[in-house]
Amino acid sequence: MRWHERAPMIHLTRRRFLAAGAAGGVALALAGGYAWLRGRRALPEVHAFDADARAIVRAIVPAMLAGALPSAPADRASAIEESVDGVHRAVAGLALSAQAELAQLFALLSTGAGRRLFAGLAPAWKDATPAEVDAFLVAWRDSGWALKRGAYDALHQLILAAWYANPRSWGAIGYPGPPPLGA
Repeated sequence: MRWHERAPMIHLTRRRFLAAGAAGGVALALAGGYAWLRGRRALPEVHAFDADARAIVRAIVPAMLAGALPSAPADRASAIEESVDGVHRAVAGLALSAQAELAQLFALLSTGAGRRLFAGLAPAWKDATPAEVDAFLVAWRDSGWALKRGAYDALHQLILAAWYANPRSWGAIGYPGPPPLGA
């Protein structure tokens, strides 16, 4: 039996390959065009965390931290904003190349077409329900497309790092905080 006569688990046809390539090209073109229109620059000045990125992260935090956030509305809102600020600080500390990649991701997800095509969300991020955002996150986490899984992992790591670096989260996990210096 020759290699091409074996039954592959996923049948990749030329048509599927070309469609995937075209979809990726469209996604990059949309993100690049949007970034150009917004006046973003590539390196060395990367602004990966603008108002659009904040809105996206603000929508994702409650879905990703479900059960960990305070239940009182005012405390919950404050914890979400602190987490968004923490993600901003984390992104600012990344290498410029990583910031540029995140800027492209946020630019793509901030457009209506990018949000619908790649996140599966029709409403704007601020209007999306936690269930809709959760469905988007599960779809990206379990996607057969490595790019979506990688983007999910990046968002997941940034948000969890921001939350667990926040002293507000420490009591729930039994962490007393760092030891005092000089003790």
